[in-house]
Amino acid sequence: MTISVAVSGASGYAGGEVLRLLAGHPNVEIGAITAHSNAGSRLGELQPHLHALADRVLVDTTVENLTGHDVVFLALPHGASAEIAAQLPDDTLVIDAGADHRLTDPAAWEKFYGSPHAGSWPYGLPELPGHRELLRGAKRIAVPGCYPTSSLLALTPGFAAGLLEPDDVVIVAASGTSGAGKAAKPHLLGSEVMGGMSPYGVGGGHRHTPEIEQGLSAAAGEQVSISFTPTLAPMARGILTTATAKVRPGVDAAALRNAWERAYGEESFVRVLPEGQWPATKMVVGSNYAALQLAFDPHAGRVIVSAVIDNLTKGTAGGAIQSMNIALGLPEGAGLTQQGVAP
Repeated sequence: MTISVAVSGASGYAGGEVLRLLAGHPNVEIGAITAHSNAGSRLGELQPHLHALADRVLVDTTVENLTGHDVVFLALPHGASAEIAAQLPDDTLVIDAGADHRLTDPAAWEKFYGSPHAGSWPYGLPELPGHRELLRGAKRIAVPGCYPTSSLLALTPGFAAGLLEPDDVVIVAASGTSGAGKAAKPHLLGSEVMGGMSPYGVGGGHRHTPEIEQGLSAAAGEQVSISFTPTLAPMARGILTTATAKVRPGVDAAALRNAWERAYGEESFVRVLPEGQWPATKMVVGSNYAALQLAFDPHAGRVIVSAVIDNLTKGTAGGAIQSMNIALGLPEGAGLTQQGVAP
């Protein structure tokens, strides 16, 4: 089975990562590669690591250029995907790596993004309970944000098992600079970032907050409220998320570990590390894998879970291709079996 695929936003980090993975997918033929301001450029000028595609020329991101493919990946800024997606044929599998179709609550979208809500699509995080069933045969898929991917993988098993309290959930995550995209920004210059860390989106203002609450609430069957603080780390890619929540009365360390191991024991791309081994972002660089560890703090009555992903792979492009594979009935790991890179 060979499928034709178009990729928009191919000059950016997310679009480039989608192309990197697709280039090694056994069932994919890469069709149109599009961009906006970089249309007309040779891909090798902008993504020199994509050797097999270096001589391809970027075309403009238009409905006409994207139409005619089996699958279209939209790696565009928030607010840019919905208009294009609405004009693509119903029988095309459209996978939105932007935010436009992630949230189910129009009020939450309008509060955090400040534009009309475009509707919600099946959520492309297969490891969440019941989500593979939603993705099979789907023609529209919303790829999660990178912070929500790591945060939901960290805490969902505890909420799904009824072990955690829904209030006083605290998540602090550190991300590499590629999470901010490829556009030049003074505060992301090497001289500004290297050698230090800084918080941003403090006080509940980060746009991924309602997305994380949406996923945890669905797992818990009740409203979950979180305090989420992202930080910028002096690295190019990767996320380290540390999430804590109060446990319900009578829950102990054994019950907690059993819930996480049961949730991920059969998963190909999420690994609960052996007790005593803690995750580091370098474990997963360039791979579609997530690694996590948990501990019970009996003094505070809390579970602490640390999870790592590559924000561009499992946090964006890898999750998108994993979801595509499920939707089309392909082997879920097709094109995604790369191991991490070290050192």
